[in-house]
Amino acid sequence: MNSTTNSLNIAVVTVSDTRTEDTDKSGAVLVSSLQAVGHKLSSKFIVRDDIYQLRAVISSLIADKEIQAVLMTGGTGFTARDNTYTAITPLFDLDIYGFGELFRQLSYEEIGSSTIQSRAFAGLANGTIVFCLPGSPGACATGWDKIIVEQLDSSHKPCNFTDKLSF
Repeated sequence: MNSTTNSLNIAVVTVSDTRTEDTDKSGAVLVSSLQAVGHKLSSKFIVRDDIYQLRAVISSLIADKEIQAVLMTGGTGFTARDNTYTAITPLFDLDIYGFGELFRQLSYEEIGSSTIQSRAFAGLANGTIVFCLPGSPGACATGWDKIIVEQLDSSHKPCNFTDKLSF
């Protein structure tokens, strides 16, 4: 990060019924990526793929004025246990439709038409930005490296999301 970039407090949430801290490779990608550019990891959770548990954890994070961003991984597919979209979208004040669209475009270059099964999405809630990515390390790297890192960088032009976040 350069000196004009704000360091953000970011929470990482892995949505999984099976991952542990030892096996959470996707969460680890997000943690190392955000720290590598000077952001601060405010907290990290692994939450079961349950609508109400997810809403409870994410609601508490977006209510915390010290947290500016939440990075979520997992639960964005089409199985019966993929509840992230259903759980989180009602919490948004504004949807960021372009995030999912751009993510799927970039992902198509990597995994082809299988990207159609991704429900990656993002939104703003109470001055906090929430990015929801698929549960693979590759998807987390793509989302971070090609979209999120620039949008959380106050020096990125012509625009970024830092002026919309609570500090």
